[in-house]
Amino acid sequence: MPSFTYDGVTLDYIDEGEGDPVVLVHGFGSNKEMNWVGPSWTSALKRAGYRAIAFDDRGHGRSSKFYDPADYDLAKMAGDVVALMGHLGIPRADLIGYSMGARVVGYTAVVHPERVRSAVLGGIGERFIDGPAGRPIIAEALEAPSLDDVTDPVGRVFRKFAEQTKSDLKALAACMRGERKVITKAQAAAIRAPVLIAVGTADDIAGSGETLVKLIPGSRFLPIPGRDHNRAVGDPVFKQGVLDFLARRP
Repeated sequence: MPSFTYDGVTLDYIDEGEGDPVVLVHGFGSNKEMNWVGPSWTSALKRAGYRAIAFDDRGHGRSSKFYDPADYDLAKMAGDVVALMGHLGIPRADLIGYSMGARVVGYTAVVHPERVRSAVLGGIGERFIDGPAGRPIIAEALEAPSLDDVTDPVGRVFRKFAEQTKSDLKALAACMRGERKVITKAQAAAIRAPVLIAVGTADDIAGSGETLVKLIPGSRFLPIPGRDHNRAVGDPVFKQGVLDFLARRP
């Protein structure tokens, strides 16, 4: 896998296919392979004539790990997206994010609007504004000696998933504590790139997608039938909805 380093951060990425570039930003505790390669996002984009670029967020996968929550400020994570685009010589791209990655994509659209041709916010609804609930509980679950020591059900879900992905638990705990910059309603309302919001109808983590659509002018909502937060990622309805959106956007 190729990687590049800037400002003390090494980001591991994949860059495949030809055509308009699409940058994919994964969710918390995941990685590019689990979020995008395994569920066939990269192959679907390539078949549709796009250049698929996915990377491991800082603190995740093969990218740099940090243990100070300040290193996971949302502005820094959005800066990673822009830095990768610069490294690859891409002035403007379509961005697709899921869950935490959707907040990163959305914040990139807020602070670097000239770099965002369109934005897909997957697995995020009204939590786009106030971030995930239960941050301290999740961080504490990641820092616990073992899964058996975690009693909170939400904490157990996140801890179990992090262990399945063989993640650096301390880095993820720092990320959970640090990725807390608030995206205001005014900032969301100022986004001018075309936006697609996609949330599973059984997702009890993302918050209401319909509420977020009302905050971002001109955005569209794609419900993913019967899918919860984890299972919505690879759903064919989600993929086809994104491909249709990309085909229609200016």
